[in-house]
Amino acid sequence: MKTFENTEIAFRSKNDADLNRAFWLFKIIGNPSVVKFGKWATNLALSINLPIDPIIKKTIFKQFCGGTTIKDCEQTIQQLSSYNIGTILDYSVEGKIKEEDFEKTTDEIIATIVRASKDTKIPYAVFKVTGIATFSLLEKANSIENELTENEKKSFASIVSRVDRICKSGFDCGIPVFIDAEESWIQDTIDRLAQTMMAKYNKDKAIVFNTIQMYRHDRLDFLMKVIHDSKINGYHYGIKLVRGAYMEKERARALQMNYPSPIQPNKGSTDNDYNKALSVILENFNHLSLCAGTHNEESSLLLTELLEKFNVNKDDQRIYFAQLLGMSDHISYNLSSEGFNVAKYVPYGPIKEVLPYLLRRADENTSVAGQTSRELSLLSKEKERRKKK
Repeated sequence: MKTFENTEIAFRSKNDADLNRAFWLFKIIGNPSVVKFGKWATNLALSINLPIDPIIKKTIFKQFCGGTTIKDCEQTIQQLSSYNIGTILDYSVEGKIKEEDFEKTTDEIIATIVRASKDTKIPYAVFKVTGIATFSLLEKANSIENELTENEKKSFASIVSRVDRICKSGFDCGIPVFIDAEESWIQDTIDRLAQTMMAKYNKDKAIVFNTIQMYRHDRLDFLMKVIHDSKINGYHYGIKLVRGAYMEKERARALQMNYPSPIQPNKGSTDNDYNKALSVILENFNHLSLCAGTHNEESSLLLTELLEKFNVNKDDQRIYFAQLLGMSDHISYNLSSEGFNVAKYVPYGPIKEVLPYLLRRADENTSVAGQTSRELSLLSKEKERRKKK
């Protein structure tokens, strides 16, 4: 496989109306001023209770989300499956602070695992620890220098219990579970939770996966360390490898608080470390499982070459490519057509509660160099191909 240029394959699931909607949406997202104004206008409309749900549902929500409930996502699950692409149901509700909300979210995540156990169309489940815990407590627990109060210890024990319930459900149902990465100042806490769950549930195969963000300059060393630890202690390490999603926030905080930025000096350094990590993982593949979460064509092609180099079958269930719903279809559909394991992240949840996720998608598409222009060029190419046909 040498290229992702085949737009007939890339957009074969989209009719002309879908193609046009995606084209104009990326056209809008490609304009930073419009995105900035749109975020302001959306937040204003929400603050004064304007009925904007129908507008959001027909545009950005339809492009990047599967629905408001698991049942709503069924059509997306079946459509992706018809092109040999799996679904990763992602309950994308954020910013809760009450224990009852954390319990509700935990139950919803477990419901996605139970749904996944019913067929092979849903190969993974996923959750964010901040969806079931307060950010402030995770931050305080991040440093061993901070002594938690008795009440905080009880609250943290509840967090551990919720994480364990989710991971145990994955273990019982045979469904691997991704623990998403988050900001660096809570990531040590998340890494420790992930390692604890892996030691418990990954004895025979990778059920619990930790997410490693390669836009951090220390993550290649971290990867080597955890691979070594998993070998010594006899468990499989599940890795979701990504570039990362909090770069601007990380740099701003480091500058404000006057500490060295954890972020790579430039995109090239991130790309280099990501590609090195792929090689390291394939060199140690007997102890690992990998989901390569990337919208980068070079890294995706490299991974296909590494699978061949290390004699790993392209349909080996220990390795998947993954992209977000509504993005990089040229990678997802071309890979699946070649027989590789591919899955799409399919966010869902109540529209207003998923809005922070959607606004982040708009921000990321605006800030990642070349992402939006690449999407637009491929959509334009397919529109032109269909006209000629």
